[in-house]
Amino acid sequence: MTTETTGTADEASLFGPNSQFSAFFDDPRWALAVIRATVLEAAHPQIGAALLDNSTFVTHPWRRLRNTFLSLRRMFATDPAVREREAARLNRLHARMSGSDSRGRAYDAMDRATRAWVVATLYESAVTMCRLSGQPLDQDTMERMYAEFRAFLAALDGDATELPEDLHDFWRYFDRVVENELENTEAARIILYRLFDHLPAPALLDGAPTLWAAGRAVAGPLLGALTVASLPEPYRRRAGLPEMPGAPTLMQGAYLAAGLARFLPEGWINAESIIEALSSPDSDDPRARTVTALRARMKRASALLRLLTPLSGGTFTDPAPSAGTEENRRAAEEFFRRVLDQTGDGHLDWPDLAAMARELATRLDLDEPEETRLYDAFAAWWRELQAALDTDGDGRVSAEEYATAVPSLAGPALIRVAEVLFDATDKDGNGSIDAHEYRTLFRTAFHRDLTTTAGAYGRSAFVGDFLSFMAGRRTDTPYDPLLADA
Repeated sequence: MTTETTGTADEASLFGPNSQFSAFFDDPRWALAVIRATVLEAAHPQIGAALLDNSTFVTHPWRRLRNTFLSLRRMFATDPAVREREAARLNRLHARMSGSDSRGRAYDAMDRATRAWVVATLYESAVTMCRLSGQPLDQDTMERMYAEFRAFLAALDGDATELPEDLHDFWRYFDRVVENELENTEAARIILYRLFDHLPAPALLDGAPTLWAAGRAVAGPLLGALTVASLPEPYRRRAGLPEMPGAPTLMQGAYLAAGLARFLPEGWINAESIIEALSSPDSDDPRARTVTALRARMKRASALLRLLTPLSGGTFTDPAPSAGTEENRRAAEEFFRRVLDQTGDGHLDWPDLAAMARELATRLDLDEPEETRLYDAFAAWWRELQAALDTDGDGRVSAEEYATAVPSLAGPALIRVAEVLFDATDKDGNGSIDAHEYRTLFRTAFHRDLTTTAGAYGRSAFVGDFLSFMAGRRTDTPYDPLLADA
């Protein structure tokens, strides 16, 4: 049976609620499979280099998860116009990512063979999650799902020729890439050995750092070990990944337990609700009230845990805060870490500001002209920052350089960023943001429920508030959730 995505299969049936992908979407096994697929992606030299240079997956993993979830929803939507619009957005995003890795090898996020590998890892991990959980897919189901993933690739690239038409040939292709192309990249190592151990708390557990840290100390290393155990044996051997004793058995048990959750009553597990709660609990959805109550309980549990945790030395001294310049310097360094350093590499350069532009464009669902204007405004701001703050001339700005200079730097370029954002919000073009436009902006992009006091928001007031946040003068603002939350 061939897996042609046109002619032999009805394209409409490959997408939407009747697709095999949709049948698996709320499956809890995806939580393990997506991690596995991400490691296999990161192990590809081109993808690994692109992730290191451009991705925010280390500093903002929950935000990245939410955006990936929304993109997949759109790409497998019933309406072809929705799929085409999302594909165009992804292509614009990837077209802005190119460079070279630490060994001087070029990478390009628009490389068709590399994009095919991303789709291949998702498909193979879906098949593997079913096998590991004791519910292997039959041949017809695998064929149908493979046709869907090839259609997904065709929606991005115009055709799916980079993936074999026949499923039997796909497995030979997959084995060949694993054997000959995958490496123990820095990006893969970060995911396996750094991300899990330092995973920031999701929004659901915001305000309960002690509780989160206690759970992460146990779950982080275990999740890394389970992921390593699930990877293809040829890759583990070539990459020299250590396998924890007993990890294969634990991995099998984890997949089996996740698989059993599929038999819960329909509606009990909803991926959209779970991801929304993890990434941004403030929502118009009625379920947000439950999430808010749960967060309050988490905070009380965290406070109790702090009381029960022995303090080193038996005493606790609250150091007096430094005043003046030193206090301002610490505040500037904290703002640098939480907001400006989007990629988490300890420096500010163009990929960090590009990540900000990308997040704004994604949350606001901007079309091409507005998206380009936003990227151009951020690029101009980067040139302005580089000229003013890069004192050692290395092409990037360190936290020390930022804190030493004037942290409230807000020149014409940053004003232009705010103006572009204002124009994207002012849908009727009357020069002010009414209450509906204001609420739409902050609900859509910033996940905050806010109301205006005067019924309108003028350009100068909007620009002033945005500059106050981006220049580090006001960190407790409605803009925090977009660029500072994980």
